[in-house]
Amino acid sequence: MSQQPSPYQPDPADGRDDSADVERPRLRPRPLERPAVDPAQAEAFARPEGVAGSFAPPPGAVRSDNGQQGDGRRAAPPPEPLRQAFHRPEGSQETLQRPPGARSDNGTTSAEPTFWKDGAERDPWRDPGAAAVLGPPAVEDTGPGKDGAAPNAEGARLSLRELLFGRRVAPTALAALFGAALLIGAAGGLLGRLTAEGGSPLTDPDVTLAQVEDAKERPPGSVSDVASRVLPAVVSVEVQIGTGGGTGSGVVIDGNGYVLTNNHVVADASRAQDAKVFTVFHDGTRARARIVGRDPKTDLAVLKVEVRNPTVIQMGRSSDLRVGDGVIAIGSPLGLASTVTEGIVSARDRAVRLEGEGSGPVVINAVQTDASINRGNSGGALVDSRGALVGINTAIKTAGEGGGSVGIGFAIPIDDARRIAEELIRNGQVKHAELGVNTKTVMDSNGSGAQVQNVQQGSAAAEAGITEGDVIVKLGERRVQSADELVVAEHQHQIGQQVRVELIRQGRPITLEATLRSD
Repeated sequence: MSQQPSPYQPDPADGRDDSADVERPRLRPRPLERPAVDPAQAEAFARPEGVAGSFAPPPGAVRSDNGQQGDGRRAAPPPEPLRQAFHRPEGSQETLQRPPGARSDNGTTSAEPTFWKDGAERDPWRDPGAAAVLGPPAVEDTGPGKDGAAPNAEGARLSLRELLFGRRVAPTALAALFGAALLIGAAGGLLGRLTAEGGSPLTDPDVTLAQVEDAKERPPGSVSDVASRVLPAVVSVEVQIGTGGGTGSGVVIDGNGYVLTNNHVVADASRAQDAKVFTVFHDGTRARARIVGRDPKTDLAVLKVEVRNPTVIQMGRSSDLRVGDGVIAIGSPLGLASTVTEGIVSARDRAVRLEGEGSGPVVINAVQTDASINRGNSGGALVDSRGALVGINTAIKTAGEGGGSVGIGFAIPIDDARRIAEELIRNGQVKHAELGVNTKTVMDSNGSGAQVQNVQQGSAAAEAGITEGDVIVKLGERRVQSADELVVAEHQHQIGQQVRVELIRQGRPITLEATLRSD
């Protein structure tokens, strides 16, 4: 096996005696690693055959006029006009042209004037190292003291005609132009007046128009007059229960902020813990309200709002109403606040059964009206032609489920509502007088009435001797033609009041005395 020489051995070719360095080997450069070239890359990127360097001319190249080698190809000669304009002077061998008058290579000077002035190299405008110097303005001074010139005097001022038209318009032409403008303006105004007075947008100008005369449109007692006085006392009632709720109406009946409305407007709010009740007045004032008391049997409730100096409605008497009297309904139907509708009293003492809560019947002794009443009018005001409150709008008859007004609306008479409201404000609840019987409506050839189905033990009816099968036809001063009318007649009396009861028992009329008890 042959042994490779160590790179640390001395080189005898350097002519030095390195015997002393034998024990200290010297480090020589590591030989360069030249990896083999890929034949495919060599074929693609290698120099052409016969070319030894990067800038070597190809074989067969010829030298150009300036002695440099070329590839044997020459550019096309320039066009004749360009050659004449830019060619060198005849016999000149210079490659760079100089300004006229410059010295040539042979030391001669051109006879043409020099391009640069003498001393141009000292000109500060051409010297980039020159300092900036502030001088006077580049305006010729013509004031006093220079060449004896006097200051400029103020010139003549221009007239309005000269300012607008210059000096090319004669005064007569200006006057004519002004007169023409006046004439055109007058003619246009006259034509416009004639068109406005005699013309019609739908017919020709010769049509005969109806006469319009000034008149008193809002006399005392008119609907607009009554509405303007009553609207501030009627409020919208908003009930919020979680993400739901409902709307209704109410009437301010006391200066301390008591509002009378229907029980069904606030019944859900009284049972929900997170319910909120608000009242919105005619001027947009919004106030939180609390429920003072409710009476489900007459569908009435009283709210209390904390407001200063509210407008209070004036109470009337429903007993003074007659069929055909004009009435006005005010409320917030379908959420439309401060809505006013007009009608008449269609009927009085109409026994109307309502959808109530609990097991007891809800029957009102209603005032019937054809004034338009819709959902949301509940709790609103029914006023007479004077603007006095005669009823609380409560219910309507509809042609179908969820329908609107068909001209049959019902209101609780204010004579009954005032008594219930006063009791709710004092005690928060109301007790009603009753006989203590359950009845149904019956009719035969002799008439109709309320037939007793059962008698409650220990009730006023049991003590008076009323039995099952009796048909009650009158209670006190009110005739009874149905079971609903018996309920209305009971509520019109006081607890403990003794009343006469007329009934039919086995075809024979009987009159009894009964002392009404509390429900």
